[in-house]
Amino acid sequence: MTTATLPADGTTAADGYAARRRRQLRDGVLVTAAIACLPALVGSSYLQNVLILTLMYAALSQSWNILGGYCGQVSLGHALYFGVGAYATSVLYVHYGVLPWGGMLAGGILAALLAMALGWMCFGLKGHYFSIATLVIAEIALLLVHNWDFVGGAMGIQWPIGPDSLATLQFARNKLPYFYCVLALFALTWVITFVVEGSKWGYWWRAVKDNTQAAESLGVTVFRSKTAAAALSAFLTAIGGSFYAAFVAYIDPDSVMHFRFSLLIVLPTVLGGIGTLWGPLVGAAILIPLTELTRSYMGGSGSGLDLIIYGALVMAIAIWRSEGIVGYVRGRLERRRNA
Repeated sequence: MTTATLPADGTTAADGYAARRRRQLRDGVLVTAAIACLPALVGSSYLQNVLILTLMYAALSQSWNILGGYCGQVSLGHALYFGVGAYATSVLYVHYGVLPWGGMLAGGILAALLAMALGWMCFGLKGHYFSIATLVIAEIALLLVHNWDFVGGAMGIQWPIGPDSLATLQFARNKLPYFYCVLALFALTWVITFVVEGSKWGYWWRAVKDNTQAAESLGVTVFRSKTAAAALSAFLTAIGGSFYAAFVAYIDPDSVMHFRFSLLIVLPTVLGGIGTLWGPLVGAAILIPLTELTRSYMGGSGSGLDLIIYGALVMAIAIWRSEGIVGYVRGRLERRRNA
């Protein structure tokens, strides 16, 4: 009869996993603290605006990553949930005087319920059929909002301009409050993803992504797992839409529900690394400044150049590094440690 032996240093696999989780949490705190110091190095309002958009799309992409990266359900219609958050907050604030924070919660809940209803209809579809269905539903919703007078139709909704206030999320004279609000949103999505990744739900989602039949044979309730991932992903995406509505103070259907938002939500994760904690931030830190700088310095002559660069980057990642930038770096570090 043989007995199991511990490694020379006395550690177990569980100890190694716990240590890795502690390192991840420590890295998250350090990165968030470093980002919080960036405004001290950036005095330009334009560059502060780029930082705000980068963090916003990092948070949105992390929200998508919960459903598409961990659970394997590749949605191309997250602009729908982004728009739900933006419109719910705007309508409640402009027409009924509900503060944006209340509208943010209402929009998140509405988006989560909508995601659960759509999941009931679409989760039976496999692979690219599911992706196409989410895209079509989002486009139908865009057309409906274009013709819905209650939410302003094609004319959209203009927020009333008032004094700077955290309660109304309006800061006309200084962009720094927006920066720290969106940093808090990014930190929230990162922490939620971190917690879920190490929970029962995280293991269920990864099992569903890898092999649905095998997951079912092990007792995973596949439909409930997908529904939970969709609801959480939609809730966080809608909160991002609420923030964006307050940030720009004007929305219309094309400015919050166009297909390009779905692309900008998905692409950072694809570039940075699907199913990773840091992939969305890394991808957003590359793609969003690239987009904004291209538009600013090339103007109309550079129209569409950002999309060409997007396509080239995604093709390069798909062909050479399908694991994304974070996955590639992680693999290199592991090989170096094992060498």
